[in-house]
Amino acid sequence: MSDINQQIRELFLQRSRSLEPLATGVEPSLKPLPGIRAVIFDIYGTLVCSGVGDISLAVEEDRDGVIHDLLASHELMANDHDAAGLSDCFHALIKADHATKRTDGIEYPEVDILEIWRRLLDERGTVEPHDDRLKLFAAEYECSVNPVWPYPELSETLRSFQAAGVPLGIVSNAQFYTPLMLEAFLNAGLIESGFEPDLQIWSFAQGRGKPSLELFEAQAARLAKREIRTDECVFVGNDMLKDIWAAKQLGFHTVLFAGDQRSLRLHETDSRCTELAPDRIVTQLSQLTSVLAVD
Repeated sequence: MSDINQQIRELFLQRSRSLEPLATGVEPSLKPLPGIRAVIFDIYGTLVCSGVGDISLAVEEDRDGVIHDLLASHELMANDHDAAGLSDCFHALIKADHATKRTDGIEYPEVDILEIWRRLLDERGTVEPHDDRLKLFAAEYECSVNPVWPYPELSETLRSFQAAGVPLGIVSNAQFYTPLMLEAFLNAGLIESGFEPDLQIWSFAQGRGKPSLELFEAQAARLAKREIRTDECVFVGNDMLKDIWAAKQLGFHTVLFAGDQRSLRLHETDSRCTELAPDRIVTQLSQLTSVLAVD
């Protein structure tokens, strides 16, 4: 296959449809937050609207037919292969991988979704998957079960920060296709869009997911190499536990994105969040430029 990454970008554009944010009724808090030298973003539910409110691995549903039909269409499983139990096998493999990592001391483990699909195919006794074919299948499965769409004014907001010379970074629960999805919606590479390569932290590459503090510690260390302190940086996310609480533990300023009912996660019954408040709240991405004093 030629340029599998480009094929995956095109797949997200072809399979995606417009999703309008659903109002949350939360009042924004837009007082300027001075002294910010870098901005770090979550992806799902913050920059990109997700039909399930998160990356699809966060939702456990019976999708035997979807898995079977896509495996067959990508020539990874025969059409007459039994579809029953594919979802159960998929989720069991994820849980087993999590359990192994927890035994190794990882509190919030993350899987490599390609390895999970390889194990499923091995258990079902199917053909040895070609890497590119497996990547395209995994990306199309995500498109099928989790429709995504960029939030309004995403590109314009990022360009404002880029024009002001503000370095941008990422700490996100994600899989290999996530950066390609974002590039497709931006019609540009992540670096071209202002995201510094050394400030991009993806859960699948780290083997752990948010709210793991190790991800934010890693980001803090990378910022320190640029002589940027965490109290000179803001983290923007939609989840009070995974984003706001975790970022605050490392001294980041925080902005809660409360622009969509699908993804707003307040965790009001979690003791870590009951007395917690973000520094600012936005309900539209474009509000970030005034909050962070970017002209």
